[in-house]
Amino acid sequence: MSATPEWDHEYDLVIVGSGGGGMAAALAAHDAGLSPLIIEKGKRFGGSTAVSGGGIWIPNNPTLKARGHDDSRESVRRYLDLLTEGRVPAARLDAFVDNGPAAMELIGQSRWMKFFWTKGYADYHPEYEGGRPLGRSIEAKPFDTRKLGEDEKYQRPNSMKGPLGLWITAKDYHDLAMAKRTWAGRRASMVAVWRVSSNMIRRRHMATGGRALAARLRMALKDAGLPLWLKTTMTELVTDEDGRVTGVVATRDGATVRIRGRKGVLLATGGFDHNQEMRDKYLPKGGQQDFAMGARELTGDGIRAGESVGAALDLMDDAWWMPAVRHPAGATIPLLSERCIPRSVIVSQDGRRFTNESAPYVNFVHDQLEGGHVPCWFVMDAKARSRYPFAQILPGAPIPKAFYDAGIAFKADTLEELAGEIDVPADALAATVRTFNGHARDGKDPDFGRGDSAYDRYYGDPNLKNPNLDVIDTAPYYAFRMEVGDLGTKGGLVSDEHARVLRGDGTVIEGLYVTGNSSASVMGNEYAGPGATIGPAIVFGYIAARHAAAADGDPDWDADGDPDWDADGDSDGKAAERS
Repeated sequence: MSATPEWDHEYDLVIVGSGGGGMAAALAAHDAGLSPLIIEKGKRFGGSTAVSGGGIWIPNNPTLKARGHDDSRESVRRYLDLLTEGRVPAARLDAFVDNGPAAMELIGQSRWMKFFWTKGYADYHPEYEGGRPLGRSIEAKPFDTRKLGEDEKYQRPNSMKGPLGLWITAKDYHDLAMAKRTWAGRRASMVAVWRVSSNMIRRRHMATGGRALAARLRMALKDAGLPLWLKTTMTELVTDEDGRVTGVVATRDGATVRIRGRKGVLLATGGFDHNQEMRDKYLPKGGQQDFAMGARELTGDGIRAGESVGAALDLMDDAWWMPAVRHPAGATIPLLSERCIPRSVIVSQDGRRFTNESAPYVNFVHDQLEGGHVPCWFVMDAKARSRYPFAQILPGAPIPKAFYDAGIAFKADTLEELAGEIDVPADALAATVRTFNGHARDGKDPDFGRGDSAYDRYYGDPNLKNPNLDVIDTAPYYAFRMEVGDLGTKGGLVSDEHARVLRGDGTVIEGLYVTGNSSASVMGNEYAGPGATIGPAIVFGYIAARHAAAADGDPDWDADGDPDWDADGDSDGKAAERS
C-alpha cells in the first residue's frame, strides 16, 4: 500500500483484467465520458472469458427480447431468490436484474457485438419457479479473427475449435454429440465438413464461444480507441490518507509504473484458480488440487490486493466446479455432456451411485465433495462408447493407450473384472448396475431423479423414453477416473450493489470496485444457467463504470449512483441515444 502522489500515467478509471467484465466496463466508462485504461497481466487478452464456452446469462437482454423472450422482473427475481437461498444481499440481485438489459444494450451499440440465443439450453434449475426450460443464455456469433489485424496474435486459444479449422458453437456441439443417433446430428456433421472445406478455400480464422466474445469486445475497444496494455502486472493498490484507492502500481516492460485512477480502480482479475497456497487455505478437501480450467494467470492478484486495503472476503470455499478427467499430458478435460449420456453411471469408491449424474456440474461436485467421493468412476458399456463422445474422444474411436497407461481409463469383459481393475467392491458395482438397469427399463430414476429436469435431458439421447437412461449390458465395459475440476473460483471480495468493495464492517473502500471472479459471486453457491459467470461480470463491470462516472453528476444516474427508471421499469434509454 502506497500513498505516493507521483504518477507516471493518469486515467479516469484503471481496469485490472481484460476478460469480459473488464472490457465491458471500459466500454461503459467510455460511453459515460470517462477515460479508461485496461491493464492485463498476461501476454494475451480475454482472460478466462476467452477460454470459456462464452455463454452470457442476463435475463431480458436485447437478443432475447428480439426473439420474444420477455420475462417479468418478478419471475427472474423469484428464480434467483430460490437459487441463492438468502446467501446474496437482495440489493445485489436487484442491481444485476435491473442493470443487465442496459449493460447489454450499451455494448450492443458496437457494430461488432452480435449475439444469438442458445435456444433449448435450459437454465440449470428450470424446475424452480421462474426457471426457463428453453434457457436464457446467449452466445457471441462466430467471428473471423483476421479482422483483429495485429491483435490477432494476442488472442487466447480455446477448446471450441476442432481439426483443420473446424469451428463449432454450443448449439453445434449439442447436435454433433448425437451424430450417430439423430438426423440433427448427421446434418451437423455435414455442416462441419462444409466448414472445414470453406475455411480452407476462404482462409478464414473463425472463432466461437468465449474466444469470439473476447475478439468482438476487443474490436469494440479498438473502434472506441481505448487502450489495453498487455504484460502489465498490478503489484499494489495506491491509497490516500483517507484510505481511498487512487490508483495502482504495476510492472510493465520490466519497469515500475504508477497509474492514477481519478475516479477509481476496477478489479477484474479473476479468481485464485492457479494459486496453490490459496487453494490449500480456502477450498475444501478434494477440491484443492489444481485441475482448474481458467487462464493460467489467475492467481488471486485482485483478491489479495483488495484484502491488503481492508476488504472483506466471502464464498472463498467454493468454486465454479466441473467434473473432469485428467488428460495424460496434463490438461483437464471437462465432463459436461458426457454425464448425460445413457448406458452409464458414476459410482464412488464403494461402487454405488451418490447423486444424479446428469445434474448441473456445480451441484454434482458439491455432492461429490460432501460425500468425500474423490476420485469417483464413470462406468459405461460398449454401446455407450460407440454412440457418444467422451472426454474429447469421438464415438467409437479407440481410447488412446496413454489413458490406460496413466491409470485414467480401464476396460474389462465383465463388470466384476472392471470392479477389480478400479478397486471397488464387485458385488456393489453389480448391484448398482442391476438396479440402474431396472430404472432404465422403466424410464424413471426414483433414486436420484436423473432425466426429470429439462437441463438433464438437453445433452441426453432423444431416441429414448428417458434421454438419460438406458441399460448397461454390452461388453466390454469401461471406467474412467473422475477428478474435481473447476472453471474458476467463486469467492472473492465482498461488494455492494454498486460494485464497490466493502470492509468487514460494511463500510465502503472508496475508489475501489470489483467484478467477475475477483468478487464474491452474486450467484452465491449456485449457478443460474449457462453464462452465469460472464453475465454478472459484464453487468457489474458496467455498474462500476457508471457509478464512477456518477461522481460528476451523470444525468442518467441519481445521487446514489442508481439508474433512473421510467414507468415501464426500463432505463431511460439515454445511453442508447448518446451513441
